[in-house]
Amino acid sequence: MRVSGVSTFLVHPGDAGAVYGAGAKNLCFVKVETDEGVSGWGECYTQSDRDTQVAAHVDQLARYLVGRDPALIKNFTQIVYDDVAARRGSMDLFSALSGLEQAMWDITARALGVPVHSLLGGPVRDRLRVYANGWYGGSKDPSELAERAAATVEMGFDALKFDPIPGPWRTHVGGEVLRAAADNVAAVRGAVGPGVDLLIEVHRRLAPMHAVRLARDIEEHNPFWFEEPVLAENMEALAATRSRVSIPVVTGEELYSKFEFRRVFETGAADIINPDVCNVGGILELREIAAMAETYMVGVAPHNYNSTTAALAATAHAAAGMPNFVITEFFVNLDTLSARICANPILVEDGAIAVPDGPGLGVDLDEEALAAHSYRQFPARDLGVLHSR
Repeated sequence: MRVSGVSTFLVHPGDAGAVYGAGAKNLCFVKVETDEGVSGWGECYTQSDRDTQVAAHVDQLARYLVGRDPALIKNFTQIVYDDVAARRGSMDLFSALSGLEQAMWDITARALGVPVHSLLGGPVRDRLRVYANGWYGGSKDPSELAERAAATVEMGFDALKFDPIPGPWRTHVGGEVLRAAADNVAAVRGAVGPGVDLLIEVHRRLAPMHAVRLARDIEEHNPFWFEEPVLAENMEALAATRSRVSIPVVTGEELYSKFEFRRVFETGAADIINPDVCNVGGILELREIAAMAETYMVGVAPHNYNSTTAALAATAHAAAGMPNFVITEFFVNLDTLSARICANPILVEDGAIAVPDGPGLGVDLDEEALAAHSYRQFPARDLGVLHSR
């Protein structure tokens, strides 16, 4: 069997995109076809204003995939890194590679009539806990956050992630910003009660002194974690922050490939990592990163700011065999779109999803539905001023 063609589909999420505010983006799907009629799907991570660039990377990498055996997955990802990219990684490159790698796994497992996870050593669990994201729409008003949080719990989730910090992303902020963030956390906790886990997102935005103060201000609300309080590029600062707070610290969505995660473990910078299967290089790279984390007793909570179709399925197959899996991400604002473009979408029940057991990734995308939601550029974002004062 040989790869005969590669197609990319940039998909506009429609009204769902507006729900997440500044994070609105087009999704990128990849279809890899073979000369024996077996095809596979994958998904690439994208960001606002960086979606066409990822698709362009897929098109370039496709030139080196066509004609190859789709089962030689590690060989292809290695030559991309060594020879095509000359060992110069980037988000765009690894995102494109991730989608292609997932599709190769999908093809290989479909051809054998087995789920992908069976080729990775088999599962150690049949269900995966998920947390809801994309539910708060960028709102920073305590009462509105509380209302939306309660509604999301009613949907069947027992874990919610949100960024409580108002205003633009700045390293140094005033006390009023931190007080507002703490008030938002308190409002959500009051709305959902003690039985729901709150995952606090900081988006790498704060200086350590502000991150520590915020963590201490919200400790009484028993957060499940404190995600990316400071820039991941400065592992020493992240490790120092972790040493001064009692909430588990998370990092990883901005790190690509096992080489970038090495310093997380060596410096003791995090309790949990959250690599994304759509930007670290794919399923196998995610598993290798998780295996590294396991030796340091670090948990893995895969990031998934992607659709709840191919990306979530790829995450599920990778996580099914991870002894150190903690929880994974489910974007509720993309769920409606996912149901439109996928014949057999992944469903949440009692705060968890079942590990897919069908051949390949276990999901099938509808090309006509993808075309019906074709790429549209979002309006330019209001980036504001560099500093307010």
